[in-house]
Amino acid sequence: MRAGLVQLSVSDDPAENLPVTVGFIRQAAAQGASFVLTPECTNLLSSDRALQNAVLRREEDDPTLAALRAEAESLGIWLLIGSLGLKTHEGDGRFANRSFLIGPQGQIVARYDKIHMFDVDVSPTERYRESDAYRPGARAVLARADFAKIGMAICYDLRFPHLFRRLAHAGAEILTLPAAFNDTTGAAHWESLIRARAIENTCFVLAPAQCGTHAAHGGKPRRTHGHSLAVAPWGEVLADGGTEPGVTLVDLDLALVAEARARVPSITHDRVFEGPEDG
Repeated sequence: MRAGLVQLSVSDDPAENLPVTVGFIRQAAAQGASFVLTPECTNLLSSDRALQNAVLRREEDDPTLAALRAEAESLGIWLLIGSLGLKTHEGDGRFANRSFLIGPQGQIVARYDKIHMFDVDVSPTERYRESDAYRPGARAVLARADFAKIGMAICYDLRFPHLFRRLAHAGAEILTLPAAFNDTTGAAHWESLIRARAIENTCFVLAPAQCGTHAAHGGKPRRTHGHSLAVAPWGEVLADGGTEPGVTLVDLDLALVAEARARVPSITHDRVFEGPEDG
């Protein structure tokens, strides 16, 4: 099976970003990809709450979601929309950071709301509080495509291995990790953590990413790491998208999941244990 990782450098304008995304999805499909993945924040990347309130829509009204569902149906592909910022019906006004698996008839097969919020002081001058604008999800999601079982995660979830272990125990063969990974932490940790999640769970990890400096009509521009990655269950990096927008293709042999689990069956060796005691 051929997968296509779409790497983007979105602005804070969803209408501006959509045709670029569609173009890359069509390119991936034309090159034989039957499973195409876009990164986190496919519709926009912004830290400006007022601008987000002005341009974001609820799921049922979101033009990016509608257009990408139509594109998946037109091309007859499976499409992971890495995530969209969406308004919710929650009373506190916070948004959802939601990933979608779209089937080849344009149907929504699965939804996953990012569980872990990026509330981090990267440096004295670089501070993020994702939970101020986005409410965390509370449910792990295993999606079933006709080619594999897919465990869904988003960006900062990468640092919480228990989520991926639960997905692997539930039967995941592919773990998806769309991201808009910070350029500082990405340079230090991105590849190492993705390879670790693949090795310890003997799964493929497909991680389409945002890259570069993101144009902003409001608020402060952000920089992201890029380097969309595809990693095999034995830990090999199969493809690296570099630092520019584009499409990275990778051929996946799903039999390698069973092969890796037969060689080192650690996924069957988890044990319940007690301790340590506090203090």
